[in-house]
Amino acid sequence: MGIASGLVRISFLVNAVYAEAAREHGLTPQQGQLLCVLMARPYFMGELGSVLGLAKSSLTGLVDRTERNGLVRREPDPQDTRAVRVTFTPKGRKLADEFYMDTCRRIDRLPDGLDAADRDALADLLGRIVRHNEVPVVFMELAEKTL
Repeated sequence: MGIASGLVRISFLVNAVYAEAAREHGLTPQQGQLLCVLMARPYFMGELGSVLGLAKSSLTGLVDRTERNGLVRREPDPQDTRAVRVTFTPKGRKLADEFYMDTCRRIDRLPDGLDAADRDALADLLGRIVRHNEVPVVFMELAEKTL
């Protein structure tokens, strides 16, 4: 299997696992992504659009729906009244933690057929690809979350 085919197929696999976990937690995959991104810190709407790769109208709809579900809230920025940050509600923080841990467990099982050395090599290679392409942090490392 070539690199392009392998990476595309693995992205489909990860997306399917992610979507299944989201569904089981009562979320859409996009809401799951939003919650996972917010785990690092509150974001301004403009920042969220860039990180999630969404147009302003799509992001607004996503935040609106997630806010109606009581998972996030918009807060005005005290330094710039035009700016709005998106942050968790207590219910949203709890659900994000549960969804994140469940998703990590599921995805971590995907390379179960590899021995420890191959898993380490895979993690190293993936990390190098991510760093080289300057991919933003959209999913925290499990070690970061458990600290």
